[in-house]
This record gives sequence, C-alpha cells and structure tokens, in this order.
Amino acid sequence: MNKVMLIGNVGKDPEVRYVDQGQAVARITLATTERGYTLQNGTQVPDRTEWHSVILWHKLAEIVERYVHKGDKLYIEGRIHYATYDDKQGKRKYYTEIWADNMELLTPRPAQPAEPATT
Repeated sequence: MNKVMLIGNVGKDPEVRYVDQGQAVARITLATTERGYTLQNGTQVPDRTEWHSVILWHKLAEIVERYVHKGDKLYIEGRIHYATYDDKQGKRKYYTEIWADNMELLTPRPAQPAEPATT
C-alpha cells in the first residue's frame, strides 16, 4: 500500500496551471516539523523540518487556487510518486512528490461579517 498522511504549513503560495482540456493542477510545498527533545543524558535534539512537494489535481487544485495561501496549515492524504528526468547536461535527476487524494484546510478562516437584517 502506498499511503501518505501529512500535516504541515504551506511554504509559498500555490502554483496552479491548467492542462489538457482545462484540467487544473496545483503544486504546493508543505513543511512538516518533528519537534525536538532532550535525551536522558541532557543532549538536546533540535526540531527537524522536512519539505514536501505536493501535487493536487482537478477539484482539489481548484480549491487550493481559491483558498490556500502561504502559511496555511493543511492535512494532506495521498501517495508517494517517484520520477526521473535528464537535465540539460544529460545527467539523470530524481525527485519525489506527494500526489494528493484528499486535503483538509486546518487554518481557521475569519468569520464573514453578518449582513444587516432588512425589514
């Protein structure tokens, strides 16, 4: 089974583009942090932050384009995707992405002001 679950903060505003017949594709960077701790002998282990490249398709990409911004906290559920390409010098490059199947916005949104009642 190839399943990933992440909770983290968006590193920069999403990059959204439209491909084949207007299908939306979004790319975000997501930072997850493992909190530091102190060993019994007093040694300090610092926080460790990992950066993930997350790809979202179709409706999820449209939601990201509309509502997600740098600094927002997200829950991402998806799968790991490995790929390669050859750079301009012909050297093989490897990269890893998370292809999202599900997303939840965890950053609270400010309440919309209520419209005045009409009589």
